[in-house]
Amino acid sequence: MGATCLLLIVALGLWWVKSKWTPVAIGAALIILFVSGNNGISHWLAQSLEWQNIVKTELPTADAIVVLGGGTRSQAYPRPDVDFSDAGDRVWYGANLYHAKKAPKIIVSGGRISWMGAGDPESADLTKLLVKMGVPETDIIPEGDSYNTHDNAVNVQKILKKEHFKTILLVTSAMHMPRSMAIFKHLGMNAIAAPTDYRVSQLELDEPNRQTESIILSFLPNEEWFSLTTQAIREYIGLFVYKLKGWL
Repeated sequence: MGATCLLLIVALGLWWVKSKWTPVAIGAALIILFVSGNNGISHWLAQSLEWQNIVKTELPTADAIVVLGGGTRSQAYPRPDVDFSDAGDRVWYGANLYHAKKAPKIIVSGGRISWMGAGDPESADLTKLLVKMGVPETDIIPEGDSYNTHDNAVNVQKILKKEHFKTILLVTSAMHMPRSMAIFKHLGMNAIAAPTDYRVSQLELDEPNRQTESIILSFLPNEEWFSLTTQAIREYIGLFVYKLKGWL
């Protein structure tokens, strides 16, 4: 959406000076809208990330479950309590794995950037929700000083060394898992992927083929597909930048 807005601003400027390039800027903006909001392209991009770490056998037991932040909104007026965000499945799945006795401890990792919503650290929000889901607070280890995925990995590694943990189940959104696993593995941690929050399942892939209406609508951009494309591109950019920094 940002690129489209910039191109439209350029188009206005070109139109103001009566430039023959005005249609080019408008056309480029339309192409971005239709490509990024297309059902097939958005789902293909997301699937290329999300389906890399599908769990095909039962998850083994580990020393700890690591739940990465990004799934909550802090309690603030008028919210009556901590809210789940779109990635709130991470919290539920972490609690589910704990109750399934996959690990005796849960490490919750995440701070909160002051200019992006402020509020309590995500680790505090995660702890509060996990306790409400029946996880004893004594079995939760909070880490609230991380502001990106690299911080998550570095700070979790310190906890693993301190607690003498060897193996972890890493819980995060499926689209975020490739970058997360790459960082944790790069630092030498024995992390087992436990992805959740799948945006693309076989149901979504089959949807355009069900009826004529579905086929027609799949070519028309909508906000959900814009979001999916944006999130996937952000992850690919993150992988590229982290690789340049030597974090992968």
